[in-house]
Amino acid sequence: MFVTTAYALSATAATEAAATAEGETHNTETGVAHDAHGSGVFPPFDPTHFPSQILWLALTFGIFYYMVAKHIAPRLSGIIETRENRIAGDIAEANRMKDEADAAIAKYEQELAEARAKSAAIAAEARDKVKAEADAERSRLEADLSSKIAAAEASIGEIKNKALAEVATVAEDAAGDIVTRLTGVKVTKTDVKAAVSAAKG
Repeated sequence: MFVTTAYALSATAATEAAATAEGETHNTETGVAHDAHGSGVFPPFDPTHFPSQILWLALTFGIFYYMVAKHIAPRLSGIIETRENRIAGDIAEANRMKDEADAAIAKYEQELAEARAKSAAIAAEARDKVKAEADAERSRLEADLSSKIAAAEASIGEIKNKALAEVATVAEDAAGDIVTRLTGVKVTKTDVKAAVSAAKG
């Protein structure tokens, strides 16, 4: 069978027309005409889809708000409250420890000042005691030395007097002997003693 060119062109045109007519048929479920090759509009921006988009948006927002209000927000509030309580407790504990440290430092400084004052008093007392003992020892040594000096002076005086007495006796004897040898006259001790005394005077 031979097909002419005119017949082939007419058959092709008829097929395209049938496809176009079939693409323009209405969908029985949505009632909206569909183009076989698409209308060229992005579906979210298609005004015919706005009512369903608003509905799903409201449902999604409501579910999300319910979940946030009933589950997420209370947990976040509990976590924040727990952290705040823990922070407040830590701050209170830190303040308590700071107060204890300040009290310990003040007590240490007071005890240190008392110890310094006590050590100064002990040092002054020891110094005064040592000074008193030194003064007493010096006084005792001075008294002992004075007594020894007095005893020595007395002993020296006795020795001097004894020596002078012996010297006088020796002088009297020597004078008597000299007079006797020179003059040949024997003099008595009484005369010699009187003559020596007169010579001393």
